[in-house]
Amino acid sequence: MIHYALHSSPLGELVLTMNSGQLTGLWMEGEKHCPPIDSDWQKNASPFSQVRKQLDEYFSGKRKIFSLDSFTEGTAFQHAVWQQLTKITYGTTASYASIAAAIGNHRATRAVGTANGKNPICIIIPCHRVIAANGAIAGYSGGITNKKWLLNHEAAHR
Repeated sequence: MIHYALHSSPLGELVLTMNSGQLTGLWMEGEKHCPPIDSDWQKNASPFSQVRKQLDEYFSGKRKIFSLDSFTEGTAFQHAVWQQLTKITYGTTASYASIAAAIGNHRATRAVGTANGKNPICIIIPCHRVIAANGAIAGYSGGITNKKWLLNHEAAHR
């Protein structure tokens, strides 16, 4: 059974999903890859108490590392990218090219960008911390404005 809840944030409503006690999704409402709420999903805020608490701490500048049980569905390549994203420390950035190199495929820069954009647990798996090699703030499925907000927020609370 997939449980879902909406959570208010400085970026607007966040859509949270959980299955078998594991966080499976965190999207900004209206985000490019945010799935529509399915009629089979059960609205139930109670399983999300730790997720909500940690998100609120993050948005207040008090939390820099999340500690949540999560599960993501994806290809082996996507999992390698998402795992590498978790190594980008709070308040810092990495380039798509550096992520490609770190997973052992320096030619996969564009594929890294695609995998980054399909990250189902934004903020917690910090896809917003990936920028272009020239320092430009490029694509973000949650919108460039939100990506800039997240990067500025982290820079202000380092």
